Amino acid sequence: MSHGSSEEGGLSQAAPDVNTQELLDTSTESVATPRDQVPPAVEEASPSSTSSFEMIDMESGPAPYQEVQPHWFFCRRADDNTSWLPFSRQDSDKLENASYTVGDREDEVVIAVEGERYDVHVKERKRYAVYWEQGPTEVRRCTWFYKGDKDIRFMPYPEDFSERLEEAFMISVTLNEWKRKLVSPNGETVILHNPKLMVQYQPIGLQDEWISSPSEQTRPRTVKRGVNNISVEIPVGEPEKVDHLVFMVHGIGPACDLRFRSIIQCVNDFRSASLSLLSSHYKRAEQDGQIGRVEFLPVNWHSALHGDATGVDEDIQRITLPSISRLRHFTNDTLLDLFFYNSPTYCQTIVDTVASEINMLHTLFKKRHADFNGAVSVVGHSLGSLILFDLLTNQRNGSRKAREAVPSGEPFDLNCDTLQQTLSRLGLQQYLDTLQAENLDLETLALCQDGDLKDLGIPLGPRKKILDYVRKKSLSQAFKTEEVHLPEGLQVPPQMTSNADGNHSSGFTMQQSQFHRAQSVTSAVDYEYFDVGIGQVSIDYPQLAFHPQTFFAFGSPIGMFLTVRGLKHIDPNYSFPTCKSFYNIYHPYDPVAYRLEPMIVTEVDLEPMLIPHHKGRKRMHLELKDSFTRMSMDLKNNVLGSLRTAWQSFSRIPVAALPPVDEGDATSEGDLHETQAGVCDEAESSGSAEQTEQPEIKVGMLNGGRRIDYVLQEKPIESFNEYLFAIQSHLCYWESEDTALLLLKEIYDKLGVAMEQSQQ
Repeated sequence: MSHGSSEEGGLSQAAPDVNTQELLDTSTESVATPRDQVPPAVEEASPSSTSSFEMIDMESGPAPYQEVQPHWFFCRRADDNTSWLPFSRQDSDKLENASYTVGDREDEVVIAVEGERYDVHVKERKRYAVYWEQGPTEVRRCTWFYKGDKDIRFMPYPEDFSERLEEAFMISVTLNEWKRKLVSPNGETVILHNPKLMVQYQPIGLQDEWISSPSEQTRPRTVKRGVNNISVEIPVGEPEKVDHLVFMVHGIGPACDLRFRSIIQCVNDFRSASLSLLSSHYKRAEQDGQIGRVEFLPVNWHSALHGDATGVDEDIQRITLPSISRLRHFTNDTLLDLFFYNSPTYCQTIVDTVASEINMLHTLFKKRHADFNGAVSVVGHSLGSLILFDLLTNQRNGSRKAREAVPSGEPFDLNCDTLQQTLSRLGLQQYLDTLQAENLDLETLALCQDGDLKDLGIPLGPRKKILDYVRKKSLSQAFKTEEVHLPEGLQVPPQMTSNADGNHSSGFTMQQSQFHRAQSVTSAVDYEYFDVGIGQVSIDYPQLAFHPQTFFAFGSPIGMFLTVRGLKHIDPNYSFPTCKSFYNIYHPYDPVAYRLEPMIVTEVDLEPMLIPHHKGRKRMHLELKDSFTRMSMDLKNNVLGSLRTAWQSFSRIPVAALPPVDEGDATSEGDLHETQAGVCDEAESSGSAEQTEQPEIKVGMLNGGRRIDYVLQEKPIESFNEYLFAIQSHLCYWESEDTALLLLKEIYDKLGVAMEQSQQ
């Protein structure tokens, strides 16, 4: 019969092939037990697997009973797999202390665990995520465990059955009476042979006289008491002090790596890598209490775009062909995000979701960490980096005037239409009463945001039509009054146009290169030609509740998108209005990543900065490659030197054969030799030019004058075939220790904490 996962946390696992005859022979010689207490499995067990259990010399006498030390675990379910993972000792102690007070209180006891990213409801025995949507998981106070030889982890028993086992164990130790048998709620039989030998048998469906022992149908499992007797890695607790907060925005699709894991799981890995690097590279500062930790929180926008609110998945599904369904589903779920971002309707949804999620997470984090006074940074991967780039470009600070499309001091005018005429033109007459009930006219309607119309009960489609119409009319009026301003440093090169007199003038005109589109209210495409380059979608960019300290881009296509939008050059003096540091980090084989420094410094071909290995050295294959390069350059220089010497010997005429020359001829001959030597010197210098280091060059103010492009070191196996590892290279950043160390170094350098040199 098959045994699935039970409601108690999945107690059923594949049973191992274990028999216990030799073990029982040893134990029965020293302890006399009534025959009816021993199951039939004991009589006909095969002596083939005694190595599965530990033996104890019962002649030494029983040890005094000591109460078992509990440890708290939480359940994690993935597909059909169920596993139990331990809390850190700090969190387990907090939960254990709180469990003693549960009986005296009527309300729920909530304990923050795992860096306060989760809350445990002690009475309910549930663990809830704080910063993201995730179903509650079960929590247990664990004392007894079981595992078979084929199982990977020990599984805990339910708390009530563990108490029964502990009580039976205490009686057996106190009275020195063993071979006790207990039956779990799921029908499993547990036999306590001695303190070191305890086994569990699976339940048997229908027993009859033809079945003499359970071992013919089931195989026993190992039973252990206490977390100290099982092989489990208890995680190290995280420091309570948070030095820096980082928000991480994902790219296209719901999965972020080749294992199709979500942004939450990938950020968890990145956080774990950063904690490990802090212990190794900032060990002294950590021991002195000088630093705490860096908190990384995921920002998910994909679910909002593809949720029921937009209905875009249903619309796409209706027009999707039935063939190659899996490939088409993958395309609809991932690659179409690029096209959605270039749509004014869905781009507004994406940007609003990212900004609102970041602001919400920031507010919630400050509420749970009232003493936090550190800075905040943002990280974007792939398309997420482009979203953050556009968002940061359109931020406003106190010294910069807000860009307003409507001139101040003039009344808002939509071609003098009334609200009723406007709604009739849009085909939305049914919402006239709703808007008039709130005393809304065209002027106040222009001040409404999407959330305001949503609160009035207007569906998404009509909301987008109204806002799109108002925005287009606002831009049209702004162009007429020349009130549209370009962000400094990200301006599209002006185009030369000719007027009626034949004179050339620079700039855009309303009819030609300002729009290149019709001002039709039925058009769903609206592109802004004055905001960060041609092709920038014209939307309302929300403002962040804080000024980011640093913006890190992983595998970013920002450079490509800016070029496609018509931006050929970034002004070296340009910087984000509210963020003063920017790093473009990429893998050399990443097919999606593009550089940014060539768009700022066009006169010099700069190599990207090589990110150091987290162990403090170059990778071995790169060192060998550099060594071979130096050897070839040295050989080339030696050959050139020998050729120069030979040429000088060949071209030198014997002195006795020289006729007398005047001073002018001597000068010409000297010039000839100098020219020949200069040619050879030039050849030699050109051969060694690659060895000279390039001077320090400022690459603009996007990163405060510092370098922007940083490249990772490829692994040795990746260097054999760069095409084979191209996709993996685009998804490697979440587990890259080199990337995590670069972030930590940038963060703690600004806090005045220097990184220790790695001893590895």
